[in-house]
Amino acid sequence: MIRIGALLALLGVALGAFGAHALKSHVSADAMIIWHTAVFYHLIHAVVIFVLGLYAKSSGADLKGPGLFFLTGIFLFSGSLYALTLTGIKPLGAITPLGGLCFLVGWGWLAIKRA
Repeated sequence: MIRIGALLALLGVALGAFGAHALKSHVSADAMIIWHTAVFYHLIHAVVIFVLGLYAKSSGADLKGPGLFFLTGIFLFSGSLYALTLTGIKPLGAITPLGGLCFLVGWGWLAIKRA
């Protein structure tokens, strides 16, 4: 999970830079807001996956379940928003809530497991 979190963070930073420098002159201001939302949630959950990996390594705790939900959430939530911004295909937005649900399940799992 440490490596996955680090790679996801690298990708998030790269996509943020792409949006800030290459994309903003090609899409609307509303589309840039969508892109920023995607990057924000992507980076937050990449860092969480990284931290979960560090914690799991030091404590021996099995945190793969929440980590997989966060990973899936990044792909579904942020991925659908990235695709929506790049293509303008509105039905892609229907996938976004599934990613949000994955984030919620991951956080809920941690709250219950660690409570």
